[in-house]
Amino acid sequence: MPQLAGHLLVDCLIAQGVSHVFGVPGESYLAALDGFHARQGHIQFITCRQEGGAAFMAEAHGKLTGRPGVCFVTRAPGATNASIGVHTAFQDSTPMVLLVGDVAADQRDREAFQELNYLSFFGPSTKGMAKRVERVDDPNRLPEYLARAFATALNGRPGPVVLVLPEDMLTQMTDAQPLPRLEPIEAWSDPGSLRRLRELLLNSKQPLVIAGGGGWTVQSAQALQRFAENWQLPVANAFRFQDTFDNHHPLYAGDVGIGLNPQLAARVKAADLIVAIGPRLGEMTTGGYTLLQAPQPLQKLVHIHASAEELNRVYQADLAINATMNAAARSLEVLTAPTSLPWQAWTDSAQADYRANLKPQALPGLADSEAGVVNLPAIITTLQRHLPADAVLSNGAGNFASWLHRYYSYSGLSKGHKTQLAPTVGAMGYGVPAGIAASIATGRTVFTITGDGDFLMNGQELATAVQHGAKTIVLLLNNGMYGTIRMHQEREYPQHTSGSTLHNPDFAALARAYGYVGVRITRTEQFEAELRAALARPEGTLIELMQDPQAITTRATLSAISAQSLQK
Repeated sequence: MPQLAGHLLVDCLIAQGVSHVFGVPGESYLAALDGFHARQGHIQFITCRQEGGAAFMAEAHGKLTGRPGVCFVTRAPGATNASIGVHTAFQDSTPMVLLVGDVAADQRDREAFQELNYLSFFGPSTKGMAKRVERVDDPNRLPEYLARAFATALNGRPGPVVLVLPEDMLTQMTDAQPLPRLEPIEAWSDPGSLRRLRELLLNSKQPLVIAGGGGWTVQSAQALQRFAENWQLPVANAFRFQDTFDNHHPLYAGDVGIGLNPQLAARVKAADLIVAIGPRLGEMTTGGYTLLQAPQPLQKLVHIHASAEELNRVYQADLAINATMNAAARSLEVLTAPTSLPWQAWTDSAQADYRANLKPQALPGLADSEAGVVNLPAIITTLQRHLPADAVLSNGAGNFASWLHRYYSYSGLSKGHKTQLAPTVGAMGYGVPAGIAASIATGRTVFTITGDGDFLMNGQELATAVQHGAKTIVLLLNNGMYGTIRMHQEREYPQHTSGSTLHNPDFAALARAYGYVGVRITRTEQFEAELRAALARPEGTLIELMQDPQAITTRATLSAISAQSLQK
């Protein structure tokens, strides 16, 4: 029977396996909202408070599931607000589809109310925000466009697609039918490349694997682990892909990102062979393109990536392999290793360096009192002791995240669950909505660490969590400033701070107003009891931790030491 195109759109989403759509409602897509109402029990529209938060939720859903997260917004104000999530999905290689309600066709190109040229704004390119931007004018072709959006988001380097839906198109009748569910296409490495990779390994004395990027599954992570075990290779994870390889595994060497362990930085430089599986080798993973010199690294480089366009784009690899992570890892795990390998001591020392870096170290010239009464390494150790192994941890961008990245050992995807949600793009405001999306999608324990500046960008989504039955535990570090910027100011322009001070609300009271439990603590020893209570109660909890601003000076010194170690 013919139906509204808005209803067909919802049927197409269901056919692609979509269970949740995150968005802010708009009059431009009322017909689709009616479709969600008609399909209750099959798909749920999650009503968010701001389109940026909705887009972050969709991106996080894509990270967790490996299927495109879907965000639905209205015309230009909604679409531009959502663009931060689209850009995050692009740089993080996350499958995502943004649906945008548009002006009616008979009003187009007149600068109608909230009209925008979406192709120009989201314009697909190597420096753009989306892999593809298309508008659907014919309701009968809606299944074709939606299927292509999912195929584009999933295949090659995963990423975001924008689909523009004119208001009048969604209200037309159509008898078109949804197309079947699409699965990503596997790109396999050729046998010759695998033989060459084996030769490079056999000729190596100090190899290192760097794993990360998008497209990983439980099966591919397990195959990666077997490959590493067969060859006894030290494995490091790329920036904010710390759950690609199990951090508790004896072959784990640490994460290559911000606040990089100086010993690991030296190890990357000293390696004679880097096998990069999945990451695009961006600025953060390469220490500003210094750990691996661009365009020709000093180390032998094997770069494996799902997108042929990504290979040899920045780095000229000695061996470039175009393969999806599932296909690549399954090929690597059957690559036969010799009975004796010359780098066992190299591998063992990489693990020892990682373990040593988990222990807090005093900074030279700084008194113990300068860290204040809050011991953040001890806070993270408490988390490690009490959170279940399958807990999802999310964060936005800020100084606070570095403590989690350094001192928390993530359970790897090989254990059956993705456990880290963090923006490699460095977008503030990500952690709170991403954690809420994780709770909605998985029902698992979710812990979010945020700062005062970071929280105020999307903290209103706690209302979304309460409305939709999500429970997260939020640790908010309140130091009354944009901490990362202040740290850089302290280092570059001592005593000349500007624009980085914050006058904050009572965050615990604000959380209670949204329907969370809100508590405030001031000392390290108070945290464990509050964490245990938060884990036990059915509601979400925000724990506001007051932090001494003087700790930023300590971080500035640490940042300077870390920068010096990269330059050596």
